[in-house]
Amino acid sequence: MAQFLEIKGANPGSLLFYRMGDFYELFFEDAEIASRALGITLTKRGKHLGEDIPMCGVPVHAADDYLQKLIGLGHRVAVCEQVEDPAEAKKRGSKSVVRRDVIRLVTPGTLTEERLLEAGQSNFLLALTRARGGSLDDGAAYGLAWIDISTGAFRVGESDAATLAADLARIDPRELVVADHLLDDPAFRRMIEELPASLSPVPRALFDGSTAGDRLSRYFGVKTLDGFGTFSRAELSAAAGALAYVEKTQMGERPPLDPPMREGGASRMLIDPATRANLELMRTLSGDRSGSLLSAIDRTVTGAGSRLFASRLAGPLTDVPEIQRRLDAVDFFLGETFLRERLREYLKAAPDMARALSRLALNRGGPRDLAALSEGISTARAIARHLGQHDNLPGEIEDASERLLRAPYTLGQELARALDLELPLLKRDGGFVAEGYLEELDELRRLRDDSRRVIARMQSDLSEELGLRSLKIKHNNVLGWFIETPTAQATALTEDPGRFIHRQTMAGAMRFTTTALGELEARIASAGERALALELEIFDRLAGEVIAAGDAIKQAADALAALDVANALATLAESEGYSRPKVDESLAFSIEGGRHPVVEQALRRQGGDPFVANDADLGPEAGEKAEQAGRIWLITGPNMAGKSTFLRQNALIAVLAQAGSFVPARSAHIGVVDRLFSRVGAADDLARGRSTFMVEMVETAAILNQAGPRSLVILDEIGRGTATFDGLSIAWAAIEHLHQVNRSRGLFATHYHELTALSARLPRLVNATVKVKEWQGDVIFLHEIVHGAADRSYGIQVAKLAGLPAAVVERARAVLTQLEEQDRRTPAQSLIDDLPLFAARPAAPVAAPAAPLDDLLGEALDGINPDDMTPREALDALYALKQQRLTMKREG
Repeated sequence: MAQFLEIKGANPGSLLFYRMGDFYELFFEDAEIASRALGITLTKRGKHLGEDIPMCGVPVHAADDYLQKLIGLGHRVAVCEQVEDPAEAKKRGSKSVVRRDVIRLVTPGTLTEERLLEAGQSNFLLALTRARGGSLDDGAAYGLAWIDISTGAFRVGESDAATLAADLARIDPRELVVADHLLDDPAFRRMIEELPASLSPVPRALFDGSTAGDRLSRYFGVKTLDGFGTFSRAELSAAAGALAYVEKTQMGERPPLDPPMREGGASRMLIDPATRANLELMRTLSGDRSGSLLSAIDRTVTGAGSRLFASRLAGPLTDVPEIQRRLDAVDFFLGETFLRERLREYLKAAPDMARALSRLALNRGGPRDLAALSEGISTARAIARHLGQHDNLPGEIEDASERLLRAPYTLGQELARALDLELPLLKRDGGFVAEGYLEELDELRRLRDDSRRVIARMQSDLSEELGLRSLKIKHNNVLGWFIETPTAQATALTEDPGRFIHRQTMAGAMRFTTTALGELEARIASAGERALALELEIFDRLAGEVIAAGDAIKQAADALAALDVANALATLAESEGYSRPKVDESLAFSIEGGRHPVVEQALRRQGGDPFVANDADLGPEAGEKAEQAGRIWLITGPNMAGKSTFLRQNALIAVLAQAGSFVPARSAHIGVVDRLFSRVGAADDLARGRSTFMVEMVETAAILNQAGPRSLVILDEIGRGTATFDGLSIAWAAIEHLHQVNRSRGLFATHYHELTALSARLPRLVNATVKVKEWQGDVIFLHEIVHGAADRSYGIQVAKLAGLPAAVVERARAVLTQLEEQDRRTPAQSLIDDLPLFAARPAAPVAAPAAPLDDLLGEALDGINPDDMTPREALDALYALKQQRLTMKREG
């Protein structure tokens, strides 16, 4: 227990798996935590300071299953093993304890075991640091570095207060490593705590920027980082912190990491966490993968391909040439049906080479990892041969083909020759080297497995040589193997003492041994151990060769993943009827026959009516200059008619197009969207004291404060969570702000029909509505978006469909009739007609005039020089003058 407490003290914050024979045992508070988390029995073992010591344990052979559950619950585990032979401990004295030490810290972001990882999901550890000084509120720069040690991926980037949350949501790390002093910033801590990642505070020394470059250079064995690119100080600091944490948790083992690659934030569409959740890109609102966009359209057949596709979908590009490069690859496979299907069959059998390589490099691999690399290299070569038969390959596929050709084919053949067909999970079990690979090993196995047959053959040879049919070779625990013959027939043996050594005389029999028999006995006794040792030597040699060829293997693995994604997207496009989008630098957003990919598939599975496709055009009017910005569609219509689906499908089409996928539409022309915003649906945050309406306002505020002309904004039912005129006022002001200030392309769904009047005053605001048909008091939803405005919400008909009691429905009709009659006498529209536009609001209250009206207006005009004004400034000035005139007239 003294040893346990010493090791536990050196690893605070981790559950200590303390190796005791065939079990990992946990003691004290660790045992209490683990027994609750794992549902295993809590017992006791001995006493400490007069109190029973709580204890529980898990079998070593099943440890991965228990680790998976603990890691999933957010725990960290320190694995403590024996680090010396028990025989050595006995030499020090009978009371000596076998030396033990922690060989690995298991954390959510440092997993490599196949059973602990999701094949199709990356497992990122992200280190986050802040440039010296500043805080989240004052826009400080942040350095990010994220590593997946299971594949070797290593990326760095820079962010700021406005984009940090979106960048973290895109990367979606399993574990977040931050300097502990950053958590003193309340705003930063609140943002971090909202992430699903496990938080690991560490001393700020791990992020020392002055030594960051040297740490990275030492790790990658280079004198300078110039060959890897140019990095900011914050990025280098984050990268050094990530490496330091990996080295700390891996206890000296070095995962085969790629050199750090810089990802510029401007090269990807920025999607904040709320928008990701609202659009259900990677998970549904309930947190499930099933039902998300990713789940609906992922047709990849390899784990690496699925991870790459998820990464592309999470971070759509804004680089038009790279988008076109991806689309070209999909287009190629779409036109090469036979090749696509042939490669798809190969890819289905391709193992996860990157993760197998990482396990071998970290000394956690087994024979099956070697076999996976052998199969993967063979698959890479086969696919490269098929691609080589085609001319004019598009850029992405040609690059992949060249990387596949560089796969170490000779090494793959050597692995195939060395490994047996049936392989154990662990190398310590032996039996994984194929028969015939090494004659010495085959002989040892024969001795181990066929010792009786070898002895019988020796007995037969001696009996024939000496002419003694009664000669036997026997075994007992005292003498071991010996030759026995009747005393009367022992003369032939006693006459040759140099060869036959007398061991024992019995009543009527004599026993002898020979040098050959002694050597054979020794070989038989140690054959199993020697065979295993020889197999382990072969494993280590092969693993070393694999690690030496790691760069080429990883290149081939990346190429297979890229081919899988392009192939899968072509398969998706063909099966679902997707078309190639046109993506350029304009502000266009024209969709013909657009569909929602998830809803469309759900309708098909349910055997219901086919999905109703709809058009959308949010780009500038024909003949307008690009800087005049896109349009906003104001969409009215009843609930359940499909407004939210229409909003979401257009956002998803933009995401798919810029991720490099064909899209669910007859045609699509999309000018690059740099930021995507969505406020759809209702949710609360009661833990932080936020009502549904407060959450809605916080998300709307983020949109109005950050959206720009290249953004795409999706807003649904803004202002419905408060009183009617409050909500109407907020929605109206938000539309004006989007139109006049943000100048974004947008879709704005509302039940405030009064807002449709704004289209007469805002030139880029377009009214659209969802068609419905009334039939015998019921409403039929046609799900078709057309230009125009709805005059009714049909809420009572929807309530009837939902099953409200008939009495409630009829009472609602009566109340509605009275309210509509009252509104006809005092229409809300008349109030709106008298209100000025958002752009004309006075900057401050206008004082009462102290001079004649004409003089004041004249002075204001004298201060305006039209030649120095932009069209927008001139318009603002005109509205300000009109507002000033109205104010002065009102006040006399």
